[in-house]
Amino acid sequence: MRVAIAHDYLNQMGGAEKVVEVLHDMFPSAPIFTSIYVPTAVSRALQEADIKTSFMQKLPLIRKFARHYLAAYPYAFELFDFSGYDIVLSSSSAFAKGVITAPDTCHICYCYTPMRFAWNYYAYIERERLSAPIRLVLPYIVHRLRRWDEITADRVDHYVAISHEVERRIRKHYRRSATVIYPPVETRRFHVSELDEGYYVVISRLHAYKRVDIAVEAANRLRIPLKIVGTGRDEKSLKESAGPTVEFLGRLSDDQTVDCLMRSRALIFPGREDFGLVPVEAMACGKPVIAYGRGGALDTVIDGVTGTFFEEQTADRLAEAMRSFRPADFDPYAIRRHAEAFDSSVFRRKMRDFVEEKYDQHRAQYRTPEPAKLTEGLAPVEYAAEPKPV
Repeated sequence: MRVAIAHDYLNQMGGAEKVVEVLHDMFPSAPIFTSIYVPTAVSRALQEADIKTSFMQKLPLIRKFARHYLAAYPYAFELFDFSGYDIVLSSSSAFAKGVITAPDTCHICYCYTPMRFAWNYYAYIERERLSAPIRLVLPYIVHRLRRWDEITADRVDHYVAISHEVERRIRKHYRRSATVIYPPVETRRFHVSELDEGYYVVISRLHAYKRVDIAVEAANRLRIPLKIVGTGRDEKSLKESAGPTVEFLGRLSDDQTVDCLMRSRALIFPGREDFGLVPVEAMACGKPVIAYGRGGALDTVIDGVTGTFFEEQTADRLAEAMRSFRPADFDPYAIRRHAEAFDSSVFRRKMRDFVEEKYDQHRAQYRTPEPAKLTEGLAPVEYAAEPKPV
């Protein structure tokens, strides 16, 4: 099978990029098509892959102002040529699923979510710091992107959703069915830790929709130690609002992040995520999770067994959950066993079986049948006798 991978952008290293890393390992000869690529921002494994970028790679200041070129991304993916491939695997939360493929090419989309800023626009920008001119123009751009996203939904032959939350969104916005296959987590990188140095930890990009602000506010009220791992656009405002018990560690290496996690009391997961790899990584260390009870957390956290939920996305409710949280109520080894259900080996097996099954079905549709004889399989025709003349 000649396989190609398409991914929205390779200018950061988040959960979606870790999925691309695994897909590339599964199909090592597959090139990765993407809009823009910043080698220093991704893992060594992706740096060694065959990366094919769009015209956007040469746009002025693209690395710094990638979001300002929002309207260009659809064209970037539509201009890629996939005519030489049997299978295209798009890894997408926005644009990559809009690639154009030939009828005999099987297009499978591993979907993190339908375009979030298009379908949940007001909630997405509510806490973003946008200038007045951008707020004036942006709705028109988003309207066009929403129409493009809806139209291109049918370019995909088969959808795979990362969670049941995303499966429901695909059904609502695209009116398509999807199979749920959870993203891969390398649970072998983690082992159970019974250390507890008394602090809670948040591991996240510091963007407004991640709602790290309510974790900071809850820690301020309770005067509980909270360590925050990650950087992002909201870092400055979060630091300004943080009290003396909140510590910002910035971007850490993978090993440093795991070490911080293993010495913590619990992970705080305050956002409504499409899935959320970090809670599974925490559980792989035997650590319970205090999560907002919506979105992908419902697929990964078992209330009372591997963590606990707070039902309203407010600092008040999170503070209540942290105040009543008792580590002794949780068995770290039971938490670890649950995390192993999300191991990358499970993803690899399920994803490979899905790709092979759908490719075989797709190929069968376009297999040229041998020409049949005109009368083959036809029942003999009985003709009525001509009427006799009167």
